[in-house]
Amino acid sequence: MCGRFVLFTSGDDLMEAVAALPGIAEVQAPDGTPPPRYNIAPTQQVPLIRIAESEARIDAARWGLLPSWKKDETGPPLFNARGETVAEKPSFRSAFKARRGLMVLDGYYEWKATENGKQPYFVRAEDGMLYAAALWETGLGRLSTTMVTTDAADSMAWLHHRLPLFLREDEIRQWVEGTPEDALDLVRPSRVAESLVWNEAAQEVGNTRHDYAELMGR
Repeated sequence: MCGRFVLFTSGDDLMEAVAALPGIAEVQAPDGTPPPRYNIAPTQQVPLIRIAESEARIDAARWGLLPSWKKDETGPPLFNARGETVAEKPSFRSAFKARRGLMVLDGYYEWKATENGKQPYFVRAEDGMLYAAALWETGLGRLSTTMVTTDAADSMAWLHHRLPLFLREDEIRQWVEGTPEDALDLVRPSRVAESLVWNEAAQEVGNTRHDYAELMGR
């Protein structure tokens, strides 16, 4: 699963990273891009990337899906969606059919139980950013999103049994523009996991009030 992540790439750097994705000729961010963040949590605003043909759009979205049938924001936030059931589960199936996008990360945090308590780790790609398969909705008049997860790849199972569905650049179009059947073909332990590296993070990351670069550790 993924319940905390980092996105310090912002402004022109974020726009350029999205523009470099296959087939993108134009990137729009009507409300700008968010400032660097080092401890992003569910229900907070995150950048959602939606792609239509050669254009990508970056918008602020609530991290925690709000399906059209929800009457309020009560209940646990739907910040992760299990890929194995995403096509059938009522909370996600409508978005999966027609509203697939990307969440962009510089890395994420995961906790592992030890003899002395839980140790947080910061996980990132060896090079570049991470693009996670996402769904989006506009329930309650708000743009919202959730991150799709799968079983962890063997290389990451030591840390947690679930992992975000990180997409390779050559898989992004299939996810956002393909049929539901095309998208389901990608729901498997991510091959991007082979390029992930990690290190121990600061214990303070457990408190969402802390938001600074030192949380990532090294």
